[in-house]
Amino acid sequence: MTTTGLVGLAVLLMTSLPAPAGPIRAIDKGADSLVDDARQTTVRSAAEWEKLWRQHAGERTRPTVDFTNEMIVAVFLGSRPTAGFSIEITRTREEGAALVVQYSETRPPAGGIVAQVLTSPYHIVAVPKPAVVKDVRFEKIP
Repeated sequence: MTTTGLVGLAVLLMTSLPAPAGPIRAIDKGADSLVDDARQTTVRSAAEWEKLWRQHAGERTRPTVDFTNEMIVAVFLGSRPTAGFSIEITRTREEGAALVVQYSETRPPAGGIVAQVLTSPYHIVAVPKPAVVKDVRFEKIP
């Protein structure tokens, strides 16, 4: 294949991929959320943010979010029986009328030695607010 053909193929592949939605800004991540149930959630207003933050962190100081330009997406794994579990929101992308939030989960290795303590892993990020209100879909990736 010629160089021109390779460039054309690369352009074709790049234009057929879903568009990235924008940068992710870390808000909070760890293993000790007060949220005990597994859930994925989206927050689009200051009032919703205040409510979620109190459920998650109690009286800890709530990080500032500019809801005119950003929205919050969060994944909570819920209560886990040991250390070694974690969650990470890795990227977002626009796909049709939806904002897709991709995340990965880490589990302790089978037979591994881990602390026997209850944990509640979570990851909360701010992402650029789409110009048009879209559906948000969470996608677990390996």
